[in-house]
Amino acid sequence: MIQITVNGEERAYPDGTLLKAVAEEFQGRYDSRILLAVVNGKLRELSKCAKDGGEVSFLTGRSKPGIQTYHRSATLLFMKAFQDVAGKDAPCQASVEFTLGNGLFIRLKDGSLATEEMAGRVRNRMKELVEAALPIEKRNIHTDEAVELFRKSGMKDKEKLFYYRRVSRVNVYRLGEYEDYYYGYMVPDTGYLPWFDLIAYENGFVLMLPHQGAPEQVPEFREDRRKLFRVMEESDEWGKMLHVGCVGELNEQITRGNCRDLVLIQEALQEKKIGEIAAAIAGMPDKKFIMIAGPSSSGKTTFARRLSIQLMSQGMTPHPVSVDDYFVDREHTPRDADGNYNFEALECIDLKKFNEDMTALLEGRTVELPRFNFKTGKREYKGDFVTVGPNDILVIEGIHCLNDRMSEKLPGENKFKIYISALTQLNIDEHNRIPTTDGRLLRRIVRDARTRGSSARETIRMWPSVRRGEEVNIFPYQEDADVMFNSSLVYELAVLKQYAEPLLFSVPRDSEEYLEARRLLKFLDYFLGVDSSGVPVNSLIREFIGGSCFNV
Repeated sequence: MIQITVNGEERAYPDGTLLKAVAEEFQGRYDSRILLAVVNGKLRELSKCAKDGGEVSFLTGRSKPGIQTYHRSATLLFMKAFQDVAGKDAPCQASVEFTLGNGLFIRLKDGSLATEEMAGRVRNRMKELVEAALPIEKRNIHTDEAVELFRKSGMKDKEKLFYYRRVSRVNVYRLGEYEDYYYGYMVPDTGYLPWFDLIAYENGFVLMLPHQGAPEQVPEFREDRRKLFRVMEESDEWGKMLHVGCVGELNEQITRGNCRDLVLIQEALQEKKIGEIAAAIAGMPDKKFIMIAGPSSSGKTTFARRLSIQLMSQGMTPHPVSVDDYFVDREHTPRDADGNYNFEALECIDLKKFNEDMTALLEGRTVELPRFNFKTGKREYKGDFVTVGPNDILVIEGIHCLNDRMSEKLPGENKFKIYISALTQLNIDEHNRIPTTDGRLLRRIVRDARTRGSSARETIRMWPSVRRGEEVNIFPYQEDADVMFNSSLVYELAVLKQYAEPLLFSVPRDSEEYLEARRLLKFLDYFLGVDSSGVPVNSLIREFIGGSCFNV
């Protein structure tokens, strides 16, 4: 017998008892399915044995590691079902391209179109596999064996990925006869994966999966994400142009000495896009308010500066306006449920004053713009007078800029809305997505340490609150934008690596944030590092690592 402590309660079990069996005994105390265990502070799959003296707790899909485990396992379920339907020797393979709302967009690699009939067959096969509760088995093999395995399987992205791995051994997951690699933990069997839907969309599939707030509900598929889909498609095209669609290909470019050209071409593509947006604005003389919004760490400030330069090249005179300068005085800031200041609520802004000033400028009157002093928590006026002439334009940046409630007094025909976000186009490999939120979190960790003296632990701790604010204040309005801009750079994680790793290593092992820091460190280990000296001074990534010509 072994002794373990589960949620503070001591229990005895026969040696060899699986964590899955212990979880089933405690399942009634949780409001959703247990998916993962934490043993002595470390994440463990439920297929592992309980160890004598272990302190055990459990995670459901309401936790970030739990929902990631579900999504990862469901992707394996899809790939197995797709192979069963297409045939083991079929040349057609599927690739997870990007996230689309609460779904994964999956494309057929041979270029053929996914049909609703095929989606139905794969969906039914997935349901059969769930009913069968097939075990998801893990085996640990030498890295050289993994390279050979994936070479024979035609998974060249994984072959390249492991060619650059420093570790000597790799975990490979098997579902029936299908073997694959996945970055992170898995559920013990397919019976844990009943919540999904599969839809034929555009030229591929969308695999709809639950989110952390409702881990046992499949969200409704929204077809009104066409603009987001198009910008992700464009980013994928950029990746193909650069011959970098996955981490292995990026590492290959770095080792061949092509990184400088890669950086310059990527920057040129972004500058071309910004120029196209400026040209479109210049062709619409009624547009006087350029409203720029996006989630945290999207690079809004640098984008606004670069757009202003492009507008000047079109003969226009841009005036920057930060919505943050219209914050109410600190004592009037609303608070969240925990009693903390909620700086992302719309009510943080003096909407009446903002609309009065913008209306006055539209009418040709001179206005003294405020500046918010974040140290004193007060709005100040220091003689910053602005008058909008015939060729002048206001470039307004803030998280609520797409929400018409913020600018309700301004005529819609005078507003041009831009949504900006770092929509990661890079994959670890063709079956393992890099979440957009991971890239933004790493950006923020590096910037907060540089500009605010914040530790990685502090940034990780506040990130869930930031994400909740984005879900309420930003994402519902993204499709209202006239244009979307992807601020992600295909090379940026190789640059961020050397800045972020020391910060993440400083997170204490006994802290709640340690598991997330450890996950990010493991993620960064896939990348070869790149020196930042070759990054242009006007690059969006300079907003985070420093050295920007815009002093941000």
